[in-house]
Amino acid sequence: MDRFVVSRRHSQAYYPDRRRALWLSTVLICFSLTTPAQQTSQRGETRVPFSARATHLLGFANVRNNSTGALSIQDDSVQFQQNGKLAAKVKIALVRDIFLGAESKQVGGLPMTLGKTAAPFGGGRVVSLFAHKKYDTLTLEYVDAGQGIHGAIFQLAKGQGELAKSELMAQGVTFSSHQDQSTKERATEARHENK
Repeated sequence: MDRFVVSRRHSQAYYPDRRRALWLSTVLICFSLTTPAQQTSQRGETRVPFSARATHLLGFANVRNNSTGALSIQDDSVQFQQNGKLAAKVKIALVRDIFLGAESKQVGGLPMTLGKTAAPFGGGRVVSLFAHKKYDTLTLEYVDAGQGIHGAIFQLAKGQGELAKSELMAQGVTFSSHQDQSTKERATEARHENK
């Protein structure tokens, strides 16, 4: 296999494998230049609906509180499914407002609590720093057919609430930022307490 091939036109010797490798790399480069053009046309046509694992804390009438399922935004509605079955559905046109919040929950239960108390020299405080899991809360305010205002609260994994909010805002739902108002209220309360 390691034979030299000498061309009549050239005075240099070529290995047959090098020539094939050069030809193969040229073909691959030509094909790789046309591949991105095909992928960009496909990206614009497909849109993946939002779907995330969520806990329904409260709000929907037909769904039990603290039940887990899948929260999805498909077509023109927000859906909550349990065990693959549709449990509740709200049309996006009826959603008036979205509220986002952050929450942390201590994990580990009784064994973690006993471990914190047994840690010497205040080491339980250090364990408490790592024993918390952060969540996003998503609250939907919507109107029913009789013009009654309702709300539903969901607990999502950290970062999923922001994705759901951006998906709903892309479909025309407004987002209220009540954090600015609460900071102003605290500032006025502090001024009144100082007098």
